[in-house]
Amino acid sequence: MRLDAIFENGRFRTLSSGRPTATRVGVLGGRIVGFDEELDGVTAAEVHDLGGAPVLPGFHDAHYHLSMTGARLAQLNLRPANVSTLDDLYREVAGRAQTLPPDAWVRGSGYDQNVTGAHPSANALDKAAGGRPVLLEHVSGHMVVVNNAAFALAGFPGGIGVPDVPGGSVARDESGRATGLLQERAMELVYPLVKPISAEDLLHHIELASDQAIRYGLTSVTEPGLGDYRMIGSTPVDLGIFQAAVESGVLRTRMTAMPYCTTLHGIEGWEGWRGLDLGIRTGLGDDRFRIGPVKIVSDGSFIGRSAAMHHCYHGEPHNHGVMQFDPKELEAMVVEAHRAGWSVAAHAIGDAAIDHVMDAFALAQKDTPRPDARHRIEHFGLTSDSQVARAAALGLTPVPQGTFISDFGDGMRAAVEPEFEHQIYRMKSLLEAGIVIPGSTDSPVSDGNPLVSIHDMVNRTTASGHVLGPDERLTVDEAVRAYTYGSAYAVGQEDRKGVLAHGMLADFVALSDDLYEIDVTRIRNVSVVQTVVDGKVEFQAD
Repeated sequence: MRLDAIFENGRFRTLSSGRPTATRVGVLGGRIVGFDEELDGVTAAEVHDLGGAPVLPGFHDAHYHLSMTGARLAQLNLRPANVSTLDDLYREVAGRAQTLPPDAWVRGSGYDQNVTGAHPSANALDKAAGGRPVLLEHVSGHMVVVNNAAFALAGFPGGIGVPDVPGGSVARDESGRATGLLQERAMELVYPLVKPISAEDLLHHIELASDQAIRYGLTSVTEPGLGDYRMIGSTPVDLGIFQAAVESGVLRTRMTAMPYCTTLHGIEGWEGWRGLDLGIRTGLGDDRFRIGPVKIVSDGSFIGRSAAMHHCYHGEPHNHGVMQFDPKELEAMVVEAHRAGWSVAAHAIGDAAIDHVMDAFALAQKDTPRPDARHRIEHFGLTSDSQVARAAALGLTPVPQGTFISDFGDGMRAAVEPEFEHQIYRMKSLLEAGIVIPGSTDSPVSDGNPLVSIHDMVNRTTASGHVLGPDERLTVDEAVRAYTYGSAYAVGQEDRKGVLAHGMLADFVALSDDLYEIDVTRIRNVSVVQTVVDGKVEFQAD
């Protein structure tokens, strides 16, 4: 037998109990067909020498906004590593503005008011941009700041007359004039000014982010929310453009795509269903591009202090966050999508939002039992022991983000009273409850490097050096399995990826060091030396 490829001289950890380790792997038709002695006497069209490198199954980010990641790579970078004060931010905006035509938009993203000390203001952005409209996205993606030129284009000159928006918030001065900050669904007031973007721009963003993902060893990602350009998404035809990206080879990593909840609708003649035309639902597609769960954003962000909490935020006695949908409306969306055969992925960070979401999932299963629906709660940011137990009993998959610990851990600690600190982004407790957890970064909210995320899942050390929830630290093996098998499980694809075994997809990553053998404080410094997707080398380090 002649194979497509043999990868030899590697130190494979397969994560499969049948054959935990190997030094050679054979590939035919994009699948693994043999190991070690099974390949004796077998030839291949290509033979790759891994040089003794440690190899793991390909990493899979279970919550990775690929299109938004590409958009931010193309925009002004305002992340804390680049901007630490408001003066820095205004200088960056002014510098970008000087390179643009007088009526062009200045777009930037990634600022964090916990670092800069405050949100930017519309008035200061007017001065920095020289009269050009400005839209800056917060690092969380749950709020934007615009200037008065942008408000004027939206029909609110001088920030006067900006309406309140259910499920959102508009920052105002004492006179009621909008000062620039728009949170949650209030972003719908300005996003139609800059979106939908062109198909060419979206393809460019996909290419930028896909190339970065491959360099990071991400052989699969799950894109959480497409199709509603007023909130999450770039165009009304996001899925079609992603399909074109697959066909043209621009999208190099495997993709599971979640349509946003507002793209679903009632189905004529099928009372009580919510779905897409022709009955399209979770699971349609192939191993390169597949439709996943429907995404619902129920509340806001932790560091933006807009996630819906039972208790008020520290120092803000009247702020409990916000629900983006009324609980009854949320319940109807979940139940009707569930009836139509969808898996549902509900963003819920605050403990109050998590309760509302779990109530909806419980009602959906009572209405239409589906024992393996693979419903998910994205983030699961602040949770009690009873909420963890209930999620396990309901068969839900929480999707936490490891990198939030080092990026935002100090800000999250500051947002809640000290007695709730141990409830922030729990991980070990989920495993102990019998839940299969995935790995993710929420890129571009945090950088998409899975090795940094694995580092944080194991160490849980914030930027200030504080260990956030020491009892929630994972072992290296638990974190690696989350980023491989766990993320495949979260989209119902553990039968084809997540471990290296006969018949599984030939997706794996070679590393500069063995995560299982080095000091755990060095995990974030490990690099990817080769990424293999479908048995083909997609990335090779210099």
